[in-house]
Amino acid sequence: MTVHYSISLPDPAKARGNDPRLSFTASGADAFAEQLQSALRTPELFERWKATQDEPEDVDPGLGATDPEATVTGKQSDLRIDLVASTSLPGDLFKQRLRMLAGSHWELRDVR
Repeated sequence: MTVHYSISLPDPAKARGNDPRLSFTASGADAFAEQLQSALRTPELFERWKATQDEPEDVDPGLGATDPEATVTGKQSDLRIDLVASTSLPGDLFKQRLRMLAGSHWELRDVR
């Protein structure tokens, strides 16, 4: 089942994760959307995160699930950026990816 998440980045310049190797590098709405979409569709972000773990071979491969059909759109709204992501990934994985990318500098506005 596809779930639609409405996300807000109130201060896009601060929307960075704790590890620069994993976090957003974007500065505009389209670039943020593209980077989140890639994190949902491909295993690239998971593989980079896994490589940072003390015991990468012990990481649950289920954490690397992807949704090749995931879509993300972005829109600039005053100073904030609003993203709408549609994915079949479980909510926990979706939030984990966002925390890697944006740290705690994002807000979940709506889930449908």
